[in-house]
Amino acid sequence: MNNLNVALLFTRVYFGLAFAYHGYNKCFGPSGLKGTAGWFASLGLKWPHWQARIAATTEISCGLMLAVGLATPFAASGMIATMIVAIVLTHWKVGFFIFKKGEGWEYCASIAVTALAIATIGSGKYSIDHLLHKDVQNWTGLTIALVLGIGGALLQLAVSREKS
Repeated sequence: MNNLNVALLFTRVYFGLAFAYHGYNKCFGPSGLKGTAGWFASLGLKWPHWQARIAATTEISCGLMLAVGLATPFAASGMIATMIVAIVLTHWKVGFFIFKKGEGWEYCASIAVTALAIATIGSGKYSIDHLLHKDVQNWTGLTIALVLGIGGALLQLAVSREKS
């Protein structure tokens, strides 16, 4: 047993399922999609109901894909994009630490960096990518995750906010 493969499995499963659960909570938590859309509207987003669905779908699908190691750099890119948008819209102005009132950007950055690290290392031996002989890693995994993650975040931020 290779320790790196086991560590990747644990990391992928934990971060993937935690991310998916955030998406699930957006849909089925106490406030549901209606509450998520209301929160998004308060952030100045143009299409809060649609964006709530997209955010929840991205979190659930990318989280589950990361957990099982399927198309890992692409799953990581969705996580990175989502966390960049969250940092810019709500967390940056608070500061770094998550325990500050309003919650700083530390947690979101940790998720994004972990996703990027997994995309760079590859999903490992215990993954669907490995079974399909499609385990993309190193510079290719890093490039896919960074380009699509940052690009997706910039696109979302550029087109979806109301002019202030």
